[in-house]
Amino acid sequence: MKLLVLSVAALIAATGMAIAQDLAAGEQSYRKCLPCHSVGEDAKHKIGPVLNGLDGRKSGTIEGYNYSEANKKAEITWSEESFKDYIQNPMARVPGTKMAFGGIKNETEIASLWAYLKQFKAGGKK
Repeated sequence: MKLLVLSVAALIAATGMAIAQDLAAGEQSYRKCLPCHSVGEDAKHKIGPVLNGLDGRKSGTIEGYNYSEANKKAEITWSEESFKDYIQNPMARVPGTKMAFGGIKNETEIASLWAYLKQFKAGGKK
């Protein structure tokens, strides 16, 4: 029984470390986004909109940002799946988007980036 408890504790600790590593990797990957986007409590629109509250948000809807017609009409609800599809090649996913970015192809990097962005609620708090 003691061995089972220790095994479960080790698994929980390892899972927590993996999540922390994913967030750290996601924060590192986010640096590619930083020239055009911001997140956090002091986030402001740049060339692209702020990315706070991205999970569950519809494309082209954040207040105060001038989206392209393509993004307004894209009808994407941001989720891990839609983000993965989009970030691999934004211009192919939404022809006419203003987002001139070559994309991220590595699935692990995409998952880490999504984990990092998802933690920011609409007001910018984690």
